[in-house]
Amino acid sequence: MIYSAALFVDTWGWIALEDGRDPSHAAVAAIHRQQSETRAAWVTTDYVIDETCTRLFAQRPFGEAERFFNGIFASRDAGHIRIEAIDPDRFQAAWRLRLRYRDKPRISFTDFTSFAVMRELGIRRVLTADAHFEQVRLGFQVVPGRQRGS
Repeated sequence: MIYSAALFVDTWGWIALEDGRDPSHAAVAAIHRQQSETRAAWVTTDYVIDETCTRLFAQRPFGEAERFFNGIFASRDAGHIRIEAIDPDRFQAAWRLRLRYRDKPRISFTDFTSFAVMRELGIRRVLTADAHFEQVRLGFQVVPGRQRGS
């Protein structure tokens, strides 16, 4: 396992971290502090960043969204966050998962790309409230536990 102590951050995790009014903000902020103290990697993908960017810029004042993403990119540049790119091989792995889980049509393709990267890197823990990470039964552990479904 390359990133056995890492935490994968889903869109929900980024949104909860950014929004101080979110019911899960305090729990997510505490996880963020703990991960920072232990220097455990936060891992996400460019697809998750895309999804988060689209949502935040649509819902928040421009300056707030810009500051949040500048913080993410500064953390990436400092080596605290890894943003994994969905290359053709990862895209194909996600596509194979999409076909395998034909009985779960509500799972987004972005989630399938996340599953593929998590499997490839050996990441088990995911910061999300998205039940899909458990529904696929790939051994993912939802952190901090579902506060609200998606």
